[in-house]
Amino acid sequence: MTAPEPRAPLLQARGLTLKFGGVTALADISVDIGHELVALIGPNGAGKSSLLNVLSGFYRPSQGSVTFNGQDISRWPVHRVAQAGLARTFQGTHLLPNMSVLDNILVGRYMHMKSSLTAAFFYYPHTHQEEIAHRAVAEEILDFLELEHLRHHPVGTLGYGMRKRVDLGRALAMEPRMLMLDEPMAGMNGEEKEDLARFILDIRESRQIPVVLVEHDMGVVMDIADRVIVLNFGHKIADASPDQVQQDEKVISAYLGAHA
Repeated sequence: MTAPEPRAPLLQARGLTLKFGGVTALADISVDIGHELVALIGPNGAGKSSLLNVLSGFYRPSQGSVTFNGQDISRWPVHRVAQAGLARTFQGTHLLPNMSVLDNILVGRYMHMKSSLTAAFFYYPHTHQEEIAHRAVAEEILDFLELEHLRHHPVGTLGYGMRKRVDLGRALAMEPRMLMLDEPMAGMNGEEKEDLARFILDIRESRQIPVVLVEHDMGVVMDIADRVIVLNFGHKIADASPDQVQQDEKVISAYLGAHA
């Protein structure tokens, strides 16, 4: 029997450079991301969020290209990148505080909804059936994230950790092929971090969705990441397994020494 051929990376970035006036936020960054959980780490201002913004279409690179699922998405508008299956969360939750948990997750189903405003107003049978299908997806996500007991609670009444979980649920509602999370555990206590780390691992392992994670908690990163990419002042200085990164002198000098 012959061994199966390795799958090509789902996302490939080549020579990414991003400049804001005279400031270079990213300098000739190239990365491959396959079916894995990749952590992006580095000191503040290293370019981690800028890289996520370029990969997900929120920033246009000054130079370089981004290929996702075999298509060059470097100049695509954000909504088209999302439709292709690349979803992300931000450092802030940007939820709708007066709407329920269920309705906030249903917002993530928007790009999959086919009924027109007129059909929705008159609530035609096919519109009703579509709503049932979308609500079934949202309910499954509520169960997965253990939020079912909060489905009708306004998001604004929830604690910060639960709001971050709802934010993750809204991203999952998009049915992504890859999920990017920008500091999802910032501001959480230890128990909330453990819960979210468990859900992220389940997304990667059970749902088979690759994850790119920006995170400052090195304990979490080293526990859950398959691979770690380290940025410093817009340059990539390491790209290896967690064990290898922890022993890299350049990484220790630039970042890990402050987290020892």
